[in-house]
Amino acid sequence: MKRSFGARIWFVSIFMCAISSATTQANAKPRPSPKPAPSPNGRSTGRVIVQRAPNFGTDLSIRLLIDGEKVADIPRNQHYGGVLSAGRHLLTALALPNTQLRRPTSIALTIKSGKVYIFTAMWDADRLVLRPSDYYSPTARANR
Repeated sequence: MKRSFGARIWFVSIFMCAISSATTQANAKPRPSPKPAPSPNGRSTGRVIVQRAPNFGTDLSIRLLIDGEKVADIPRNQHYGGVLSAGRHLLTALALPNTQLRRPTSIALTIKSGKVYIFTAMWDADRLVLRPSDYYSPTARANR
């Protein structure tokens, strides 16, 4: 009887360990792929995020163009996030409404596969600039 009872305890404990291991694996977050997702045309890509400085202006938005095409108007508490093919691109930003007839600011960027590029739009005196940043402040994503 003792041997049978011990075997049952051993079997139940093994069973419980298997269930615990399966539950832990099911609840684990999937690891991100080390390779960037290829674009629809099969080319490598990188990510670009453009956010606003906290003191940018409550009544202003940022019109963002990439390679001359409008990709977003970024209002307060929002950001632009997009995927670009590897290679050279031109980011252009303009504060709206542009009542003071300010010129847009542009920055050339060479996207490398799998990299993330973060820029913060801010004022340098009375000129809008896009500064590279190591910090991303979570906000809502701007619509096109």
